[in-house]
Amino acid sequence: MNNKEIIKRISTYIGRYKILLILSMLLALVSVAGSLYIPVLIGNVIDFIIDKGLVQFDRIIPVLIRICVIIAIVAVSQWVMNVLNNKITFGVVRDMRDRAFSKIERLPVSYIDSHPSGEIVSRVIADVDQFADGLLMGFAQFFTGVITILGTLMFMLKINWWITIVVVIVTPLSFVIASFVAKNTHKMFKLQSETRGEQTAFIDEMVGNAKTVDAYSHAQENMQRFDEINARLQDYSLKAVFFSSITNPATRFVNAIVYACVAMFGAILAVKTEQSAITVGVLTCFLSYANQYTKPFNEISGVITELQNAFACAGRLFELLEEKETPRDSDNAVEIKNVNGKMELCNVSFSYTENKKLIEDFNLSVKPGQRVAIVGQTGCGKTTLINLLMRFYDVNQGTIVIDDLAYDDVTRKSVRASFGMVLQDTWLKVGTIKDNIKMGAPDATDDEVVEAAKKAHSHSFIKRLPNGYDTVIGESGGSLSQGQRQLLCITRLMLCKPPMLILDEATSSIDTRTEIKIQKAFASLMQGRTTFIVAHRLATIKEADVILVMRDGNIVEQGTHKELLNRKGFYWELYNSQFPSVKDRKN
Repeated sequence: MNNKEIIKRISTYIGRYKILLILSMLLALVSVAGSLYIPVLIGNVIDFIIDKGLVQFDRIIPVLIRICVIIAIVAVSQWVMNVLNNKITFGVVRDMRDRAFSKIERLPVSYIDSHPSGEIVSRVIADVDQFADGLLMGFAQFFTGVITILGTLMFMLKINWWITIVVVIVTPLSFVIASFVAKNTHKMFKLQSETRGEQTAFIDEMVGNAKTVDAYSHAQENMQRFDEINARLQDYSLKAVFFSSITNPATRFVNAIVYACVAMFGAILAVKTEQSAITVGVLTCFLSYANQYTKPFNEISGVITELQNAFACAGRLFELLEEKETPRDSDNAVEIKNVNGKMELCNVSFSYTENKKLIEDFNLSVKPGQRVAIVGQTGCGKTTLINLLMRFYDVNQGTIVIDDLAYDDVTRKSVRASFGMVLQDTWLKVGTIKDNIKMGAPDATDDEVVEAAKKAHSHSFIKRLPNGYDTVIGESGGSLSQGQRQLLCITRLMLCKPPMLILDEATSSIDTRTEIKIQKAFASLMQGRTTFIVAHRLATIKEADVILVMRDGNIVEQGTHKELLNRKGFYWELYNSQFPSVKDRKN
């Protein structure tokens, strides 16, 4: 995304604050006009000092009073203008962050799976902060600088157009310097922003997996990796700052040349005796204007380098906003209610990448209320099948049907509301225990929450917490054990009682005694509900109505536990690998 496109996108956000922007520009005009008028008055005061002992105080004092009034007006105008600029800047930042977070909520699961979470967070937090700094400086200095340049040019032309020509001829050097700096800084600021995102993602990953890092003594390797990223960030940052820092001294050098030229040329005119010669007061005024005329070039050059950084950061955010969203439901899509639990997968094919096939020509028919167990080796497509059922991913070919309605004809929200999930990887939000349990049933009463917790056998440990059900837990469960977190997720499922269930190793982190109790609770919950059970421990699925044995994305066997063992096929091999002693037993 080039700068023109980025500016166009930014202008759409700024356009929402047109009134504030117009007021800010009007105040900038007032501020600049007052600042430019003061040198004229000072020049008049100097001309009222005729000679030693010949000072026209009666004419000087009114001018000084006028100067004080104008200074007060300029100060108030600048203060109000800065307040408005802050409102515009942080309003734009708020809108961009709102849009970015809303976009993340609409992004497909495939994008989240393929991008580090820390890198996404960096775009929404760090990049937007950098953008805000550049935009605020732009509002504070860019408009005022441009108006100052135009205003001083008009005043100087009115006073003496010969000296004005000298000023105008020299100042284009500032544009040459600014152009050179802008070309070099944008690339470095973009690399700096990207590397900062990479660093944030790495830190997020390492903090989130600190126990694993310590368990495998991988701290040294991680430190080396971090040092490498940090070194690159240092290199890009130094180069970005180096090129941007050239601007200030270079433009100040140009300013000094302009000031010297005006002083020399004006002095020559001032010592002339002809009527066209300028007075000392006018020369003083002109020198002040020359300084004011060149100063904005210095400031604008500095703003340009900051804006390069801001544009680089904004570009990364806009790239996120340009990502393809989860396709919208079709106009004819309906919300499915009172689900019976009949499911069919017809000739389904799916792969995460085009060149790597996973599920091909998959067919499955599930009757309402059936308990379907899905088993197979790692990577055979078990979790992928769950992703397709939940419509986290859409099939590449084929159709999934729920209660005789194709998925394309049903809203995603109603499909997902039809399932209750307990996964091996638990997820809990920051909040109270009660809030986490009520996530799927926000209108549930406290009594219903307690009853669900008793069924899930989590009530006892919850009561032992400092504030019971009102205990606040941190990110991902805070100090709770993995087993306790999983019990809370099971409690959540017990409370919402969805028409269909998905259990992906739902009791993997729970002790055997508690697991037996929960399996009984699950058996009661599964009565009359279509249930998909992903299992690695085959002993937990003996009571399933049908077992699907997957291999390389296809169902190679299906039947009851006893039927599959009698066939002595792939399932028999999997079962024997877990229970070698059964080879010599009859089933």
